[in-house]
Amino acid sequence: MPQATAIRHLAFEDLGALAAPLAAAGYHVCYHDVGVDDITLLSPDSADLLIVLGGPIGAYEDDRYPFLAAEVDLLARRLAAGRSTLGICLGAQLIARALGARVYPAPAKEIGFAPITLTEAGRASCLAPFDGEPVLHWHGDTFDLPDHAVHLAATQVCPHQAFAWGRHALAVQFHPEAGGEGFERWLIGHTHELTAAGVDPTRLRAEHTALAPALRRRAAACLTAWLDGLAT
Repeated sequence: MPQATAIRHLAFEDLGALAAPLAAAGYHVCYHDVGVDDITLLSPDSADLLIVLGGPIGAYEDDRYPFLAAEVDLLARRLAAGRSTLGICLGAQLIARALGARVYPAPAKEIGFAPITLTEAGRASCLAPFDGEPVLHWHGDTFDLPDHAVHLAATQVCPHQAFAWGRHALAVQFHPEAGGEGFERWLIGHTHELTAAGVDPTRLRAEHTALAPALRRRAAACLTAWLDGLAT
């Protein structure tokens, strides 16, 4: 049975809607919780698939969160070894940094459900199910495209929303895992950020409820296509 390790920075920012298609593909998933588990115990070849999930910190804040340097080092070595790696939100920014690109504050926070625009390469990629469709955005930072990366998706605020690096690495700043159970935990855990950004949790909750079935279908289609591409 193939093994997937998910690096989790917040207990409630888990695999969400990606959990079911991962299980359907035969993966056994193990979470590595930052702040509880020692990141240095992971090696570049410790799992068949590494997924780095989101979190409310900056990918460049090593002085405040020293574990970030170890995470970037792990990603750099894993990517150089050609190992399958998926980064979501903070995870995407860490992949960008591990590949030598700059990560920095975006012109504005993007929080809420809004459409994503795919590039021509993006429409031919596993992200095709999301083209023009509302996805969950929840970030205040963005990144430059790493050298040799293939640009896949954009929004007006953050032109670099997703990229592929070779066949084995995918970095997605929006949240393809949205639509799973537990979204209420996001609204509770990020209440201060929502208040500061002037975002109404009641509206977010209603939108998630309405969109969740479609989000789950798109998440499954996306992940299944990406995993199939790894196998070819």
